[in-house]
Amino acid sequence: MTIEIDRRKKPGSQSYETELGKYNELGVGGEQHLPHEQILLQTLEKLGNKRLAKRRKEAQRLLRENGATHNLFGPADTTRDWQFDPIPLVIGSEEWSLVEQGLVQRAELLNLILADIYGPRKLIENGLLPPEAVFTHRGFLWPCVGLLPPGGRHLNFYSANIARAKDGRFWILDDHSTPPFGSGYALENRVVMTRSFPRLYQDFQVHRLAMFFRALRNRLTLLARNNQTEPRIVVLTPGPEHALYFEHAYLASYLGYTLVQGGDLVVRDSCVWLKSVGGLRQVDVILNRLDETLCDPLELRGSSLFGIPGLLEAVRRGNVTTSNAIGSSVLQNPAMMAFLPGISRHLLGEELRLPSVATWWCGQPREREFVLQNLNKLVIKPIHPLPGLPEMIPGQLSESQLSACRERILANPHLYVGQEPANLATVPTFVTDRIEHRPFILDTFLTAKDQSYVAMSGGLTRINENEGSLLTSKEGGYSKDTWVLTTEPAKQVNLWRQAPPDRLIEPLLGSLPSRTAENLFWAGRYAERAEATARLLRSILTNFIEFNEFRDPDDRLSLEHLLQALTRVTSTYPGFVGEGAAEKLADPRAELMSLTSDVDRPGSLRSLLRSFGYSAYIIRDTLPVDAWRIVDNIQQNWNPKVSISLIGSGRLHDSITQLLLQLSAFSGLNNDNMARETDWLLLKIGRSLERALNLIALLRATLVPYYKPSMEAQMFATVLSTSNSLITYRRRYRSFIQLPSILELLLTDKNYPRALAYQLHQLQRMIAELPQDQPAAQTSEDRILISEAFAELSNANLKQLAQLSISDNCYPLLEELLTVQKERLEKLSEALTQLYFSPTLVPQRLGAVAHWKKS
Repeated sequence: MTIEIDRRKKPGSQSYETELGKYNELGVGGEQHLPHEQILLQTLEKLGNKRLAKRRKEAQRLLRENGATHNLFGPADTTRDWQFDPIPLVIGSEEWSLVEQGLVQRAELLNLILADIYGPRKLIENGLLPPEAVFTHRGFLWPCVGLLPPGGRHLNFYSANIARAKDGRFWILDDHSTPPFGSGYALENRVVMTRSFPRLYQDFQVHRLAMFFRALRNRLTLLARNNQTEPRIVVLTPGPEHALYFEHAYLASYLGYTLVQGGDLVVRDSCVWLKSVGGLRQVDVILNRLDETLCDPLELRGSSLFGIPGLLEAVRRGNVTTSNAIGSSVLQNPAMMAFLPGISRHLLGEELRLPSVATWWCGQPREREFVLQNLNKLVIKPIHPLPGLPEMIPGQLSESQLSACRERILANPHLYVGQEPANLATVPTFVTDRIEHRPFILDTFLTAKDQSYVAMSGGLTRINENEGSLLTSKEGGYSKDTWVLTTEPAKQVNLWRQAPPDRLIEPLLGSLPSRTAENLFWAGRYAERAEATARLLRSILTNFIEFNEFRDPDDRLSLEHLLQALTRVTSTYPGFVGEGAAEKLADPRAELMSLTSDVDRPGSLRSLLRSFGYSAYIIRDTLPVDAWRIVDNIQQNWNPKVSISLIGSGRLHDSITQLLLQLSAFSGLNNDNMARETDWLLLKIGRSLERALNLIALLRATLVPYYKPSMEAQMFATVLSTSNSLITYRRRYRSFIQLPSILELLLTDKNYPRALAYQLHQLQRMIAELPQDQPAAQTSEDRILISEAFAELSNANLKQLAQLSISDNCYPLLEELLTVQKERLEKLSEALTQLYFSPTLVPQRLGAVAHWKKS
């Protein structure tokens, strides 16, 4: 059975368009298909387009639930779901063996080049590598000259972008040394593929990816000079704003390492230390996902906000090791490709097994002339990224752009290369509702093992989103799983290591970075604040609907009091109490619409949910998987199209109820699944502190003012309903409703989770379990504050709190107690921040002096 070659677009899996003269992964014309191609074609035939579309939708859902996003191809302020194509790229075992041999040879050659560049420089001395091609590259770092990494190996991890040309051979388009992108996405693609297409995966004997990650982890362990038994290894990321943060967090979680940012690490006594909640912990190995020019602002790029001051000195002293030797990004230089064949013959005595794409470096007169004569036929690249200057694609430049390109080359010829455009092979790709051909690039990954390298049996296949446009090494709209077949049934592989029978493995504790601790604390606070706001909004919507139905004056007045309370509780001033309040109280729908759905308004429900989602995204590697899925579901689905007419209907009320169920599920999953360690404590402390503060704000706004008897019962019932306590109150106090009873339930009951006393008691207990650096004879400020708050509340007299001041028309002692409690809890939050979290330091450069301030 063969796929029909058709120049026209046809729906269906039997045929898809292909260009004559291009190699296609499923064969061209009447060529004989290999067995694995036959199986894939038959499976696509059986599935059909509708089922294939359904499977792809399921795969996209799984990717979204897992948080697989990227910002690689869009504007810097946007985030896109990772786009997945359900048809895998399948490579036979014999062909892959040849590809792997070429990749291993390439890695060994580049390691030798790197050692020579930062060592004796014999290649430059012998004329095999022009000095201008090396020393003018941004990746060559002078402070790294002479640094000798453990075992003498500079390049421990390597990635290459390869592509199949029209003759069927694989060529290398780009070399990557730091940080190699895509291995985490390749792993995620495999996980999703096996869940979305289990039968298809079982029909093939596919190499497992876990073998590669086991070798990677073993290599990182060997890099630790001082502690190879249980080294402390961290993954260094630029942070959650980075386009590839998902992959950084995903790899850290999969490998069992701590995810850190530069601010989480500090150099003391020429050692790198992790600033954890439990104090400083020495770091042995750094798996670097940061542009290495940013790694050390003391010796490298001084403006870097992401690095670790003093890192290079710690590396020199042998007290810490980075995954690749700092300075290895000099290999990410397309100019070097022009000289690799000669260097390979000189150093290895071999020809390159995988050729590079044809490259002409403009620093040589004859090559420069060739490039200038063929500007409209070649891909023009700078040897390192230049601001505002992407790759220049042939056929896409106007005459004026060609002229400007020529002038730039003539001004700085050593900074540019010309490369032959890759006429790439195509693969079947499911686009919209049919299978079409698309050119592809395969990102491959290698790690050092013993005295050589081992490649991931697979990789990340990237597909161009737009038909007919040239796919470059930095583009790709879709990705595929890559299947490398085995000659025998694949064995189940995992990352678990077998412990010696006579050794008890000690848990690695104290690795929670202060920054992660702070985000755990705030994730708890934002979740609770969003829940409290949602409950109050729901109560107001209920009252608004009832007022529209009955038009009772007391109902109207009660609604106005609740609207004013909403502004005070959420601090969304002026709202219903400031300028323009009269108009908003007369018709509150526009303000309620804003407080529900305006994502850019601080204090609105949508804004709180966004802040909650952001904090949860940063700490996702500490959360149960199902808890993260709830977060993702909230972010994706809770965005109601609120209109003024919707405010008075029951649909928004129902949407808020569903949101409250999801927030409660998030809390419950964390309670049931997180170990009672520091991360759980901080998440719970954030929730308890925020619940206490929100309850205080609600009671001050609703119970301190005096209401006439005809309104009092309704206001009290609304307060109980908003605090989710109406049923408990009825069961305990029956049909009688009065202020002292409400205060007893919501203020002083130590056994009721919605009471202030209960939350203060829980805070006191949990704070006592946090690690403390204070001497045994001293008590930290956070423990003093929570003890004082709990003691004062325990001594409160309910009768006195419920005494009305006729002159002030309020309950002054209740107001005084709540105000003091609020002040103490706000001080408690500040004390926790100072004791356990890293204050954010923002450098402001004035001339040559950097001034620092807290933000």
